[in-house]
Amino acid sequence: MISFEPKELETPKLHGYLLSAVAPRPIAFASTIDENGNPNLSPFSFFNVFSANPPILIFSPARRVRGNTTKHTLENAEVTKEVVINVVNYNLVHQASLSSTEYAQGVNEFEKAGLTMLKSDLVKPFRVAESPVQMECKVKEIIKLGTEGGAGNLIICEVVKMHIDEAILNEVGSIDQNKLDLVARAGGSYYSRAKSGFFEIPKPLSTRGIGVDALPEVIKKSRILTGNDLGMLGNVEALPDMASIEAFSKEHNVSEWSEEEKHKKAQEFLSEGDVTAAFCVLLA
Repeated sequence: MISFEPKELETPKLHGYLLSAVAPRPIAFASTIDENGNPNLSPFSFFNVFSANPPILIFSPARRVRGNTTKHTLENAEVTKEVVINVVNYNLVHQASLSSTEYAQGVNEFEKAGLTMLKSDLVKPFRVAESPVQMECKVKEIIKLGTEGGAGNLIICEVVKMHIDEAILNEVGSIDQNKLDLVARAGGSYYSRAKSGFFEIPKPLSTRGIGVDALPEVIKKSRILTGNDLGMLGNVEALPDMASIEAFSKEHNVSEWSEEEKHKKAQEFLSEGDVTAAFCVLLA
């Protein structure tokens, strides 16, 4: 393992490490206007949601590493105090990437990227019509993290109006992640398509899991079960009762399996999300 302090590296090298290690990152497709009303559009992957009441988004147009100059988005946000954050899904990722080109001040990235300007209701910057979720925001504060190339500028935005395409909603009115089909940034030229990699983990907040420490020693000390396997087992509220274990064992002839076979079979059940069956095998 290599180890270093950030000050020991040139900023471009450190920048590359950080972007590759902290990934995938959601993309804020930020629309602003300058003091003369000229539209600007650019994607930023230093971005996330930080509060629901009030609804707060934060993104960071960092100072350019090369040349130590600021970006038009930052300059516009400082002047107008308004921005629209549009989400980027797979259908428009190439257009979003194109809009990140360093065009001159006043050039309309909507036109360059072939995207449609949609008038906002409460702020002056335009929405991206092709984006499935658009959030009109007021800039509450801008925090400058430094003055050298690579330094971030946290633009703290409060959402004042949100627009959601009904086509991405499910039958109960919630956003369907597969229909939304978001993309995210990683290091270098890499992106991640969320739709291709979704998997679910039951939240411990909804149940009080017994914890890995409460598992029987034979399970905790398994040479086959992984940390993820143990985490799934530790997220149950209680172990299966002996009647269930004995019935399962009899049905599947578990008594004829070796200890290694039991643990491998339990792992198969866990990969299918059947935690109860895994416990029945392990405790038989």
